[in-house]
Amino acid sequence: MKERLARILQILLGLLFIVSAILKIADMDRFEIYVYSYHFFSLNLSFLVARAAIILELVLGMGLVFNIFNKLIWWGSVLMLLGYTGLLVYAMVLGRTDNCHCFGDYLQFNPWQSIIKNVVLLALFALIYRVKSRRFKYDVLALVGMVIACCVAVFVVSPPDNYTPNYASSQDLNRELFEEALQQPPLDTQNLMEGKKVVAFLSSSCDYCMLAARKLSLMQQFYGFSGQDILYVFMGDEESIQQFYQESESPAYPYVIYEDVLDLIKINNGVFPLVVMMDNGVIVHEYGLRNMKEEEIKAFFKP
Repeated sequence: MKERLARILQILLGLLFIVSAILKIADMDRFEIYVYSYHFFSLNLSFLVARAAIILELVLGMGLVFNIFNKLIWWGSVLMLLGYTGLLVYAMVLGRTDNCHCFGDYLQFNPWQSIIKNVVLLALFALIYRVKSRRFKYDVLALVGMVIACCVAVFVVSPPDNYTPNYASSQDLNRELFEEALQQPPLDTQNLMEGKKVVAFLSSSCDYCMLAARKLSLMQQFYGFSGQDILYVFMGDEESIQQFYQESESPAYPYVIYEDVLDLIKINNGVFPLVVMMDNGVIVHEYGLRNMKEEEIKAFFKP
């Protein structure tokens, strides 16, 4: 009876890992940025690390459900939980209180809550340590097959941005209209023609714009660029903009609201988000959410 209950618990823990991995995939953009936010890895490497973490969780979950290589899967699960707990302790030391993305953005835990969750899970794993593995002729092939299947599935469902076509091009910004707009309200009073400036075209109700703002703000903080030289050009109203800053976790950079929406759409060809980097009034780079190049931006932000 105890063995049967332990086996049921093992299956439930495996399903929990699988659900956790699927929710991360469904919220991949935010999970990538969460990994990048610690600045252990470059932006491109963060894309791969985020997927490697999901693949590991999927493989461990499937191993628990199918009960193969129990000791290997058990130790892998425990070490993964201990590793995540160590990261969460580090997050608390940094003073972070944001969602740890254990279950994507669908069930939010701050670091302290997630540590408690992991302690409970570790206690439950102690109860299934003695469950015997199911042995069958092709168990090694089954494990290898699971790893390959999980890798293929994750990269097919959510290919990293650095392996996908650029979503912004030099054609997105109408440069002639943009140059004219720099001399007219509301941009003419923003001192955009001197020094290095970043102008981001954003819609206050756009999820992708929030992600772009978060990614841009992290690079600004990592590389010491002045936040006063970043201007958000919004399509929206004051109330939605304040909500935008809160949800995107972006610092309160200077912003303007472009009242003439039709003119704004002509300037950026309706592309949101669109980030334009200028040096003394000369356009140097244009980026969308998917094609931000960290090394280029780092070089631009360098004093």
